[in-house]
Amino acid sequence: MSTDDKKGFFDRFSNWATNAAGSSAAFIGAVSLVLLWAGTGPLFNYSENWQLVINTGTTIITFLMVFLIQKSQNKDGKAIQIKLNELIAAHEKASNRIVDIEDLTERELDKLHKYYEKLSELAQQDENLHISHSIDAAEDNHEHKMRNEQIHKKIEDENK
Repeated sequence: MSTDDKKGFFDRFSNWATNAAGSSAAFIGAVSLVLLWAGTGPLFNYSENWQLVINTGTTIITFLMVFLIQKSQNKDGKAIQIKLNELIAAHEKASNRIVDIEDLTERELDKLHKYYEKLSELAQQDENLHISHSIDAAEDNHEHKMRNEQIHKKIEDENK
């Protein structure tokens, strides 16, 4: 059984429609329709009904395309996530905690983004481009710094 046989009607249709809508022929067809509509303006005295035809047509097409584009984006997004997860899982030094990152909340993603920005800043300070900063190494460094900070604070408190 081929993969096309396993796909449902909507999957096959949405793949076809996405490819068709993104083609040069579709663009040329859309431009042709708009030119044809514009050309008929004098024939219909630029009436409200004449304007309603293009407004209604473009609204309906836009409404349907939103769902088609979203389905295509969801599918592409899942495929990319799976590929990235495979790369993360295959690399022995990569942090597996990143594999399901798409399930994090917006706040958690923002926090992680700030962390990677700091990691990037650290990497830019290194003269050796081959030094890698992993999350685990950075956490170890952070824990080490926190312990040192606590020790220094304890010493300061004792000297007061």
